[in-house]
Amino acid sequence: MIAAGPLLAKTGESFINSLIDNFWIVLVLKVALVLGFVLIAPIGLIWGELKIMAHMQHRLGPMYAGRFHGIGQPIADGIKLLQKEDIIPTAADRWVFGLAPGVVLVPYIALFIVIPFGPTIFAENLDIGIFYALAITAISVIGILMAGWASANKFSLIGALRAAAQLIAYELPLILAAVAVVMQAGTLSMVGITEAQRHYWFVLTQPVLFVIFLISTLAELTRTPFDMPVADSEIIFGAYTEYTGLRFAFFMLAEYAGILAFSAIASVLFLGGYLGPPIIGHVIPGFFWMSAKIGALAFVIIWLRVTYPRLREDQLQRFSWVVLIPIALLDILLTATCERDRRWGPAPRRPMEPAASAGSLDRG
Repeated sequence: MIAAGPLLAKTGESFINSLIDNFWIVLVLKVALVLGFVLIAPIGLIWGELKIMAHMQHRLGPMYAGRFHGIGQPIADGIKLLQKEDIIPTAADRWVFGLAPGVVLVPYIALFIVIPFGPTIFAENLDIGIFYALAITAISVIGILMAGWASANKFSLIGALRAAAQLIAYELPLILAAVAVVMQAGTLSMVGITEAQRHYWFVLTQPVLFVIFLISTLAELTRTPFDMPVADSEIIFGAYTEYTGLRFAFFMLAEYAGILAFSAIASVLFLGGYLGPPIIGHVIPGFFWMSAKIGALAFVIIWLRVTYPRLREDQLQRFSWVVLIPIALLDILLTATCERDRRWGPAPRRPMEPAASAGSLDRG
């Protein structure tokens, strides 16, 4: 069962694979680690959001649950949701209504399979890791549409259609921002992209795309100021209006897992992932650098929620199609030109052919 090779895995090889050579045990361990992280880390993020927003708004926030500054408040909220009655509208499509929360949550769980927290701390190092990560996050929009349509509620349906339009519009600049980084790194592997930033982080060469990626992340997560699909003053709570109890908790868990997921992707693409700064990066293990970067980006997302008001739907769509997408395309063009010159040098000029003399023309 224990592998005969060295216990320390090489860069790009999971440490679990280096310790155990039984496929099924390795699979169970990886699933357990990914599930444990996705189910536990959002709880800390929820508490962090409650306290950060409270301090920014000059109030205390939760203080009593768990004694130390309300640290047990997310757990108390989870227990409360578990005790609530599971209500399904009479006119709802019961099967679709019940499956929708899982369809929204599962993609974010599966995404963390390819997120590297260290040179050997990950579940799988796929050659198409970033393609897999961005593709699987797009599945969540199907769950939102399922929830809105199956609820038999016009407010839920409107919220689901808003979410679908918003996710489609901002999926494009999100992917375009990742494309330029992939061109610069020369690989689709998440570990490979991280290792390509050993000398400098890509945020230094792609600052505009980093901002575009963060803006698109807010829209993908339907967070303020892009929270029109769940605008309580207009459509109650969007696609989630009819959900209660544990099903509602799944939607909330998916939102905070999504914050961690997109923060992790942004950390890998632009902030060097598990790599620290060139001079002191080796002093602290990569896992802590990656966790700190995810926490910092999550803090920015929470900060923006407190700072900016909600946009109108037409402003949101115009901002994506008229501003973000053209800028991202121009940045990709610039990156392609710079990378061609860096890797292969300037394109060689063809030698000029001597002009033919008048006597050499074929007068046939």
